[in-house]
Amino acid sequence: MAVLPVSRKAPKYVLASVLAVVFLLPFYIMLRNALMTRQQVSSPDWSWLPDPLSWVNFGDLFADASVPMAHSLWNSFLVAVVTAPLGTLFGSMAGYALARINVPGRRAVFTYVLVTLMIPQSVTFVPTFVVVGSMGGVNTEWGIIAPNLFSAFTVILFRNFYLRFPAEIEEAGRLDGLGYLGVYRRLVLPNSGSMIASLGALMFIESWNAFLWPLVIGQDPSSWTAQIALSTFLTAQSVNLPALFAGALVTIAPLVAMFLVAQRFIIRGIAASGLKE
Repeated sequence: MAVLPVSRKAPKYVLASVLAVVFLLPFYIMLRNALMTRQQVSSPDWSWLPDPLSWVNFGDLFADASVPMAHSLWNSFLVAVVTAPLGTLFGSMAGYALARINVPGRRAVFTYVLVTLMIPQSVTFVPTFVVVGSMGGVNTEWGIIAPNLFSAFTVILFRNFYLRFPAEIEEAGRLDGLGYLGVYRRLVLPNSGSMIASLGALMFIESWNAFLWPLVIGQDPSSWTAQIALSTFLTAQSVNLPALFAGALVTIAPLVAMFLVAQRFIIRGIAASGLKE
């Protein structure tokens, strides 16, 4: 009796399935708890599905006058949608200059940019707050946005990408009489789509998830982001678990959508940057 050969791909499929279950488990628990009452969430008896489904938690989330959840979601969207394209553009410009424009001190500037990655963010909080506060940025959206428009990580990735950029394209532009700015604007930038899309998506996610700086600079509820509003359901006095899970579910929904749309660009852009080496 012939024995059917075991597919070599079977262990990979099993491992991928196990990892997928582990990855999706927190989302399942979040959705389950968001549809439960307080008594069901804190009950010692485990249940796979809430019975009955408590959809009222989502209504209460936006009806709570003390937590402006809808306005906070709008603030997060505004911050992310402004920070992502501008931060990506600035990083692209700086990365191209460090990679292609041969000026004195270029290596020193790149070294300085690289060193900033080693400085803990907590060290720069007070000086940044003093500068932004002196300019009237406390409790404003631009006060949250401005310090995050420059990212050393983005600059380094763009520099690595432009070091590999075909020099023939730039030389053709210079033969047509274009300078550095013209070559960048007309030739380099349009051919940097994968990097711009991937790093733009990463900056959007990072801006949306930011907590510490928006908490420090946004002291009034009108300037809260979604993460700050979400933290109000978890205090030393009380913990509103259903509202906390419902808010977390609403808050991560845009990020999940962003990741599903941009995941191939993220992988392609990181590979093009040379980080895989």
